[in-house]
This record gives sequence, C-alpha cells and structure tokens, in this order.
Amino acid sequence: MVSEDCEAEFPERFRSYSENDKHWQARRAFIVRNYPPGDGEALSPLRVDQLLSLSMVWANHIFMGCSYNKDLLEKVTEMAEGIEVEDAPHFTTRDELMKKGKV
Repeated sequence: MVSEDCEAEFPERFRSYSENDKHWQARRAFIVRNYPPGDGEALSPLRVDQLLSLSMVWANHIFMGCSYNKDLLEKVTEMAEGIEVEDAPHFTTRDELMKKGKV
C-alpha cells in the first residue's frame, strides 16, 4: 500500500510543464498505482525512470493515440488496470481505415 506521504508528494515532482490537469491526473494515478513496485524492492533511480517512461507510454497511447510494440502496450494496460479516464479520445488506426475501405 502506498503511504499518504508518497501519494501526496512523490509523483508531483514528475509533472511535465506542458501537461494539462486531465492528463496529469491520469498519469499521476498510474504512477501512484505502480509505486512501490510489487516485489517490495526499493525504487532505484533506474526503476523510477522506468516507471515514468511507462507512465508516458500509457498516457501517450490514451491521449494522443500513439502506438507501440504489442508487448509494451499489454504491459502498460495491465499496469493501468482500474484507472478511469473520462472523455478519453478515440483514435482510428490505419488498419481500421483500410478495413472500412474494403467493406
């Protein structure tokens, strides 16, 4: 379980200057949900970087429609399980557009 101090202070230093409130609250929830790691090991600077990178991958996929390797998307989707994002945009992939053209 994340301590109140961690939940309140830890993620705040990682907010991007250009990140709006909606995106930050979702990414913050991702960070808090996955801190500390499930193995009980302390979060080294490398593991903090990994967590922040994964949070950006997830946020970029949700809010900007970025696509990534299938395994990576499965991992961040699993890590984000239970996080509700209101009014998330829906993006149409090139493959979906091509299927529509063939129908």
